[in-house]
Amino acid sequence: MKKRQLIFILLLSLFFIFLSTGCAHRPVTPSQAVSEDLQEDQDRQISTAETEQIPPDSEMEDKSDEDFFEDEFEEDKVQVADPLSPWNRAMFHFNDKLYFWAVKPLARGYKAIAPDFIRTGVKNFFRNITTPIRLVNCMLQAKGKAAAIEFSRFFVNTTIGVLGFGSPADKYPKLAPPDSEDLGQTLGNYGLGNGFYLVWPILGPSTLRDSIGRAGDFFLDPVSYVEPTEASVGIRAFDTVNNTSFHIGDYEALKKSAIDPYTALRNIYLQVRENKIKK
Repeated sequence: MKKRQLIFILLLSLFFIFLSTGCAHRPVTPSQAVSEDLQEDQDRQISTAETEQIPPDSEMEDKSDEDFFEDEFEEDKVQVADPLSPWNRAMFHFNDKLYFWAVKPLARGYKAIAPDFIRTGVKNFFRNITTPIRLVNCMLQAKGKAAAIEFSRFFVNTTIGVLGFGSPADKYPKLAPPDSEDLGQTLGNYGLGNGFYLVWPILGPSTLRDSIGRAGDFFLDPVSYVEPTEASVGIRAFDTVNNTSFHIGDYEALKKSAIDPYTALRNIYLQVRENKIKK
């Protein structure tokens, strides 16, 4: 009986994951992880400019999204082996269809009925509860200042921000969010190479090193301990849909401007990860 119940739970979990693409570490829309990393960098630059009272560069304001991608990654591409290219391309196309057939329609419908302040509050909440991932990896990389900021932001946002739905820490320049850290970056910081490029169904682009990192981060994510399993999957699914609602159009723009979307996304992912490790 226990065996049948376990099989039922696994099948049900896979069904929910297929519909809504919830994942153990970072939910996928084909370029969502990359878009979020770029958005974090832009937000941090804007926050720094406001703190130092530096007027925004007018040339940057005139740049389109495509120009930003080109400028950000026009330097030498990171060379990583891709021995599983047939598998990776198949999974890329699978995730591509999943995005257009399931994730995007759900995100568009959700965006149409959910006010901006609710979606932003949900985004703040999930970022707040995943603080352990960033905090522990800051400590593992001996980034004491960043670890202190992560802890301070968590305390302020959890208390004054009502469990993290608000983000009052953003009002304090000294508590500006540091670069997000994860175990994949920590392993890279200790000198472990990428290994080879790998695209997971649902989870999206990764490398052997980052896949190991995702598995480790799973145990630092509080959502992983929610019971029953269906509830945990549902929470991740909701987080996925909410996050995607902020990035509708990003993947479409990348795909439209690229001759080979698979290669373009691989190069951007690898370059973003390399840049984050170097910081």
